[in-house]
Amino acid sequence: SCKVFFAKDPLKIVRAQGQYMFDEKGEKYLDCINNVAHVGHSHPYVIEAAIKQMELLNTNSRFLHDNLVHYAQRLTATLPEKLSVCYFVNSGSEANDLALRLARQYHGHQDVITLE
Repeated sequence: SCKVFFAKDPLKIVRAQGQYMFDEKGEKYLDCINNVAHVGHSHPYVIEAAIKQMELLNTNSRFLHDNLVHYAQRLTATLPEKLSVCYFVNSGSEANDLALRLARQYHGHQDVITLE
């Protein structure tokens, strides 16, 4: 149930810049699947922010830190009042799992419909 993308002709991606990924032969591919549509790979502002954060603290969101609160406040200030709660997770899988658990708790139902 776990398979490699492009199994018949697998890609060996060795670096990325902006919206492109490059294989070991230097071939350029437009990246449409790796969650980089916001700013792209190797964006200098993102790298600078990551370096500053890693110099201070490099951990996930299971521990309390003021930056989580500040970020949540800045984010929710841009959203409608009904979207005033933030849940920080580290992946799409964790986000889906949390959404399912919240829905089950709210509605009291265990049934799920999914699409393959």
